[in-house]
Amino acid sequence: MNIDIRPTTTPRTRPTGALGFGIHFTDHLFRMDYVDGKGWVDARVEAYSGATLDPAASVLHYAQVVFEGLKAFRGADGGLRIFRADRHARRFARSCEKLCIPAIPEADVMEAIVRVVEQDASWVPDAPGALYIRPYVYATEAFLGVRPAKAYTFCVILSPVGAYYERGFAPVKIWVEREAVRAVKGGVGDAKTAANYAASLHAAFGAKKRGYDQVLWTDAISHEKIEEVGTMNLFVAFENEVVTPSLDGTILDGVTRDSVITLLKARGVNIVERPITLDEVKQGQKSGKLKEIFGSGTAAVVSPVGTLGFEDGDLTIGDGNPGPLALSLFDELTKIQRGDLPDPHGWVRRLEG
Repeated sequence: MNIDIRPTTTPRTRPTGALGFGIHFTDHLFRMDYVDGKGWVDARVEAYSGATLDPAASVLHYAQVVFEGLKAFRGADGGLRIFRADRHARRFARSCEKLCIPAIPEADVMEAIVRVVEQDASWVPDAPGALYIRPYVYATEAFLGVRPAKAYTFCVILSPVGAYYERGFAPVKIWVEREAVRAVKGGVGDAKTAANYAASLHAAFGAKKRGYDQVLWTDAISHEKIEEVGTMNLFVAFENEVVTPSLDGTILDGVTRDSVITLLKARGVNIVERPITLDEVKQGQKSGKLKEIFGSGTAAVVSPVGTLGFEDGDLTIGDGNPGPLALSLFDELTKIQRGDLPDPHGWVRRLEG
């Protein structure tokens, strides 16, 4: 792919103090457009700027948009590394197919990411911060008929970030949602599309009003089977096995989820992908067989769960503190991401800059 590099002449103000998450944005972005009959054209890295949308743009009316989220890290050696860009590009392609968005070759998605990160390499913070990378594509055609659009824009923007949760690795409190529904089998629950997140907002807002950090979604039919947390896949560690809900079309095929499964298998841990019910979790806590629960995701990496909230009261997981498995996985993953441990699975791409 031929990418035109157009350096900015007006650099943006660098943040000082705590970075937060998704608040600050770098000097440049990647952008290219889809033209019906021509395909993807005019690939460029240019100054970060807003987009002009026609009031009738399809994305505003029919939510034809998908996105990804991954990170670049600065190691102790000063080197820059992007974590599992190929896996994110593959999932991005699957999401585009499900939303009827013209395919962008996975190699082109990865090249776009690499070129804009290299352009803004000086924005990558030192540990424990990272550079959050957001590729996304949206429909731009001005048309109010219900059909796939004929014009699109693909962008990659960058944001230097700190910890996703303000209190760091402290266990999170999760509200178990048993009324609202985020996704059903046969829908778009396994695609990383804006509609999934819009559908989660009302329940997430209610959970925060109750004093919880996130929502744990249950299946749409019985509300008994665990699915995923708003921003994470979930793992439940019992005495003799670690269980994570199987991919059945309603939850996201998380890249960090896959990384955790791979690391657990390498350790010889009995990791099982299968349905798991709330009753099984409650009985495990009662019997002492439940050891810990943790989430996995790009933003938080690995996040211990200390409390599950129900209408009839809270369930404390283990002793309420971060479990040793979550701690060790967080440590191993972050060290691989920054180059402090070997990368036997080929997950890390080293960049110039």
